[in-house]
Amino acid sequence: MRPGLYAFGVAAAFLGATIYIGLVEQPARLRLNGRAMIQEWKLSNRRGTLVMSGFAVLSAVIALVQFRQSGDVRWIIGGTTILASWPYAYFVMMPVNVWLFAVQLGKPVSPVRRLMREWGLLEWGHVLIGFAACSVFAWVLEMPP
Repeated sequence: MRPGLYAFGVAAAFLGATIYIGLVEQPARLRLNGRAMIQEWKLSNRRGTLVMSGFAVLSAVIALVQFRQSGDVRWIIGGTTILASWPYAYFVMMPVNVWLFAVQLGKPVSPVRRLMREWGLLEWGHVLIGFAACSVFAWVLEMPP
């Protein structure tokens, strides 16, 4: 079997996980009270970051292997696209993460719910990155050189 199919499969797992976060986990989280929301998010965010980072790196490495076998630069484009989730997470999502980790619960007016909504909207950027990578991989699989 060609490694490119695995690169596509792992990118699809990344995409599926990001969609799950946006459609299932985030709405459920927003129904909790502020303290429970932050506690759940802290655990989920750490684990999710590891899983999503692993998917991105694995997909990019497999795409590189396929590029070395086929010489088709579209594999590099797809691998680079999925790796774009790293700088996106660092430069776009990390500022909101810092605020969420620093928020003081128990104040009469807490920004936690607003910050959590913003975080949820930003998470959809990962969906777009995963979709773009899957699209590139599907393109090269469907239309080989």
